[in-house]
Amino acid sequence: MRRGRGAGLAALAAVLLVIVLFSVAVAVARAQVQQEPSLETTEGSGINISCSHPKIQTSETIYWYRQLPGQGPEFLVSILRGSKELPDSVGRLSVSADRRSSALWLGRPGRGDAAVYYCAASGAL
Repeated sequence: MRRGRGAGLAALAAVLLVIVLFSVAVAVARAQVQQEPSLETTEGSGINISCSHPKIQTSETIYWYRQLPGQGPEFLVSILRGSKELPDSVGRLSVSADRRSSALWLGRPGRGDAAVYYCAASGAL
């Protein structure tokens, strides 16, 4: 019986992270963005969260936020084009050459990274 509990606890150590995605268009109605409704990964396994923004304009910036359970949204990174490292080297944000999509890569997500991730696009306010 104890052996079964130990195996169960070991299985719990490989926690599944559910990452909920939510799309937001900010300030400019044309800047619609689309994401998958949810993704999941195991703790420590990298995950690529993509966002489509097919109608983005040249001057519009792409923003990424996350909202941890019970907290308000937290700004992660913004970019116009190219790619950029996230603070503390936890991941990277990349924008496609045509700017119609972006991808947020989290290299080694842990339980503390399970959150709602928001992608937004906006021009100068």
